[in-house]
Amino acid sequence: MSKELRYIVRVLNTDVDGTLKIPYALARVKGIGVNLGYAIARVSGLDPDVRIGQLSDKQLEKLEQIARNPEAHGIPGWFLNRSHDPSTGRNLHLLGADLDLAVKEDIQQMIRTRSWKGIRHSLGLKVRGQRTRTTGRSGMTVGVSRKAAQAQAQAQPKAEEKT
Repeated sequence: MSKELRYIVRVLNTDVDGTLKIPYALARVKGIGVNLGYAIARVSGLDPDVRIGQLSDKQLEKLEQIARNPEAHGIPGWFLNRSHDPSTGRNLHLLGADLDLAVKEDIQQMIRTRSWKGIRHSLGLKVRGQRTRTTGRSGMTVGVSRKAAQAQAQAQPKAEEKT
């Protein structure tokens, strides 16, 4: 480990704060959580309590290799974010933009097959069974303003007198 601390470190195409410990710094990358960060640090043979800004380029490269292909380095398949991928059937671990694209493609597939979740996605409604009676509204407000209600109440008796 180098003695000086780099305050910004480029890891897996993401700029990370160099003062963070290894698992928490890796968790800043989309597709890696804190627990997977701990697993990657342990598999690489590094102390998880070390700041990521103190690591050498060689150690960072080793972390990146393990993060790109965790299953090949002994991390179990249930740790991966795409186990039993629908298109390939293999265990994958996607990071960054690849993960975003895969999620977007999954939603498009649900819409194409017209599954219940796909219909909800296409209508812009809540998908996971949440209530929609009062929450998740968009557009103009539905409530009644007090002045408008009073003006309408005063106008009604006058209209009734004329008839």
